[in-house]
Amino acid sequence: MHPLSPFKYCPQCGSDKFIEHNFKSKVCETCGFVYYFNTSASTAAFILNADNELLTVRRAKEPAKDTLDLPGGFVDMYETAEEAIIREIMEETGLTAEKPEFLFTLPNIYVYSGFEVHTVDLFFICKITDFSSLHAADDAAEVLFIPIKEIRPEHFGLDSIRKAVRIWTSG
Repeated sequence: MHPLSPFKYCPQCGSDKFIEHNFKSKVCETCGFVYYFNTSASTAAFILNADNELLTVRRAKEPAKDTLDLPGGFVDMYETAEEAIIREIMEETGLTAEKPEFLFTLPNIYVYSGFEVHTVDLFFICKITDFSSLHAADDAAEVLFIPIKEIRPEHFGLDSIRKAVRIWTSG
């Protein structure tokens, strides 16, 4: 199925003659507008405490509600990935991250409201010097520290997060 198949009308002129142009775009036969379906950027953080335990959150919402996750989320417009991960960590945990360091990326499909959002997930290691304000907020139901030896990738509900945890713990 074409990734833009749910979009029936041209966003430029409203015509219903909005057809597949190629694998990643649609074109309007009325006004000629071409819309490309590009990947959305998302972030996730690996955060360790002084006891070498990984900070995880339990997802409060679908997709993958009640499974483990890493703090993170979508990059907003006009925001860098580094600004996004700092903001997301604050929103979900109350913590202030310092100097996020980029690690790697993974592609993902994030189903939201029944729609497949293609993402590129950017993974960072983030340093936190003060954990005193730690609490679950936003779309995190709970925050948990897990000793590295006890991390089980299969407990993480989102595909790219599970893969990232495997990569991070193996290397």
